[in-house]
Amino acid sequence: MTTSTVKIPRMKQPRKVMVSLSNLKRSAARVLPSGQTLVSTEMFYVQRTLGGSATEQQIDDSVAAVRKMPWASIVTGDE
Repeated sequence: MTTSTVKIPRMKQPRKVMVSLSNLKRSAARVLPSGQTLVSTEMFYVQRTLGGSATEQQIDDSVAAVRKMPWASIVTGDE
C-alpha cells in the first residue's frame, strides 16, 4: 500500500517596504482617481501613522483613507 503526499504551497508573507515619499506617490497613482495626488500634509500624516515600514496594502489603504478624513484631524500644529 502506497500513500501519496500532497504538497500544499506556502502562503507568502506580504513584503514590507519603506513608507517613503516616492512610495506614497506611487500608491496615490494606483489608488486615487486619475490625476489626483497627495499634498505634503497628507503624506506626512500617512508616514506618522504607519511608521518606517508597511506592506503595500497598508500604504494603499492609508492613502485612500487619508483623502476621506477631515482636514483638522490630519494637520498638526508643527507643520
